[in-house]
Amino acid sequence: MNFVRNNLANAFTLGNLFAGVIGVVHILKADYTVVALCMMISLILDFFDGFIARALKSNSNLGVQLDSLADMVSFGVIPGLAMFQMLKPFGSQLMGISLPFELSYLGIFITLFSCLRLAIFNIDEEQKFYFKGLNTPTNTVLIFGLLYTNIQYESYNFLVNNALFLLILTLLSSWLLVSPIKMIAMKFKSMQLKDNYPKMALLLGGILLLAFFQLKAMPLLVIYYIFVSLIFQKQLSEK
Repeated sequence: MNFVRNNLANAFTLGNLFAGVIGVVHILKADYTVVALCMMISLILDFFDGFIARALKSNSNLGVQLDSLADMVSFGVIPGLAMFQMLKPFGSQLMGISLPFELSYLGIFITLFSCLRLAIFNIDEEQKFYFKGLNTPTNTVLIFGLLYTNIQYESYNFLVNNALFLLILTLLSSWLLVSPIKMIAMKFKSMQLKDNYPKMALLLGGILLLAFFQLKAMPLLVIYYIFVSLIFQKQLSEK
């Protein structure tokens, strides 16, 4: 019984990794519906592995390392490859200029900075009730969400068909992952209403965006998340 209790959260983490690896295989095949399903499974399992570990008091150093390794695949490799796929049609051309390399490889910078962000998170003891920088699952929703909604609904064509925008987004995404900006985390420091205004604003706005735009809201949800986090910087900084 102790074995099950001590390893249940790790089983969820390995499930996250399993879904992430399948997602990587299918994003290279341009089978984005399967990737979206895998990403959703990874997001759910990533949430519940931490929840279960705290509920069962089975937190361990092994669990911390497994979680980061799983997230590196599901929320590090996948967004990098998503940007790779969006940049691939441009070849080595940028605004009419021929470059000595393929633009698509620059998308992998998102994977590199995701790795750096996860490593920083593991050694940063400040991030108990907020995130410092954009967390990797949210960044994945932004990058893959842009690709997926464009393929499925032809949304954001004016952005996805602009190589310069995609390169700027790659740089911005990479910076946000390791930035000092405090971002809202759904972790409760207290149950007092005033301490939870950021989370309430985030949930309410997120529900409205989903109601109006359905899955097309994926990139918009992340933009809104960053916006709300910036508004509540002072409150997030309070001890």
